Amino acid sequence: MATTLLDEPTIIKNKYYFYRMKKLALIVTILFTTTQIYAQKIGVVDTNYVLSKLPQYKEAENRLNTQVEQWRSDLQQLQAEYERKKEAFENEKVLLVGDQLKLREKEIVDLEASVRNTIGARFGTNGEVNQLRSNLTKPYQDQIWNAIKTVSTKNNLGIVLDKSNNISVIFLDKKYDYTDAVLALLGKNTPKVEETKGNNISSPSSKNERGGKTNLKSKVNALKKKVMSE
Repeated sequence: MATTLLDEPTIIKNKYYFYRMKKLALIVTILFTTTQIYAQKIGVVDTNYVLSKLPQYKEAENRLNTQVEQWRSDLQQLQAEYERKKEAFENEKVLLVGDQLKLREKEIVDLEASVRNTIGARFGTNGEVNQLRSNLTKPYQDQIWNAIKTVSTKNNLGIVLDKSNNISVIFLDKKYDYTDAVLALLGKNTPKVEETKGNNISSPSSKNERGGKTNLKSKVNALKKKVMSE
């Protein structure tokens, strides 16, 4: 009994010691992890801004928007036809009988189904518009990703955040914004569409202009000869 009373403070002391050591180890782990995080350089890139500044992407997006506008116009015409025929059917339904009534009803049902199918196939979640837009952006997203990777390696960045990806940035020091660096790198690695177009257009026009002048000169000379001979 006496032995138990003498050992109890020792046991309590040991438990308290181990508790302190465990707590100390946890604090050290947290401090080490926090230090590691803060030791890494963090950068921010606005990928939407980069995309908007790529001439090739803007041209492809314009072509896609033109196609989408055409599809919208087609859908509006289809909807207008459906509304017009439905209204006419409702007004004339009392006069229709037998097969004539069934045919008109089927026509309205088919038009309504066509409108729904067109909306789903082209403008739905997995429709053509979203698929085309995804196919449009993917190659440029790959280019941007490679450029970000290069910029990150060059500047020893441990973490890169996409400002466009629903991240609210209240304040950003300019030295942590690597958007321009990524854009500059992409500019070096991609051809300038405007210059290419300019070169392609200038050469044929120059040839046509020279050809035009030659043809005009020949016609004038032929006319002179004709006048002199008369």
